[in-house]
Amino acid sequence: MKKQHLIAIKRIGKYVGKRKKKKFSKNWKASSHPRKQRKYLANAPLHIKKKFISANLSKELRKKLGKRNIIIKKGDKVKIFRGKFKGKEGKVLEIHLKKSKIIVENIQVKKMDGSKANVKMHPSNLQIIELVERKNKPEQKNIKRNEKIKEERGK
Repeated sequence: MKKQHLIAIKRIGKYVGKRKKKKFSKNWKASSHPRKQRKYLANAPLHIKKKFISANLSKELRKKLGKRNIIIKKGDKVKIFRGKFKGKEGKVLEIHLKKSKIIVENIQVKKMDGSKANVKMHPSNLQIIELVERKNKPEQKNIKRNEKIKEERGK
């Protein structure tokens, strides 16, 4: 132990170690402090970070699914809405959950040595145009049920 700790032990009579800060709070609801929001996003476990990788749907898909956004999957076709590559489209090649970034096909930057590197995009800058086939979840069954109810009411 360091000299300072030993002096503190002599004064107090016992050694109290450093407290560990909680990395992630399951009970966290919301905060207006950007610092706390960044901490929540950075320290969230992967099953929660997966929810952060969602993007807006195109108008046709919104009508079809009855949702505004959905979690991006590998193989989805997306359109870029912000940044240097605005307006370009491509398939999703990779998804990095830990970084909350997505790599899109043919979106590359030329490096100084002449080689090309993929650009990692944030999902908020993308819009899903075409979906890759997903497994039917109870949520999607509810959407279909809601559509049938709307059609019956409309008649």
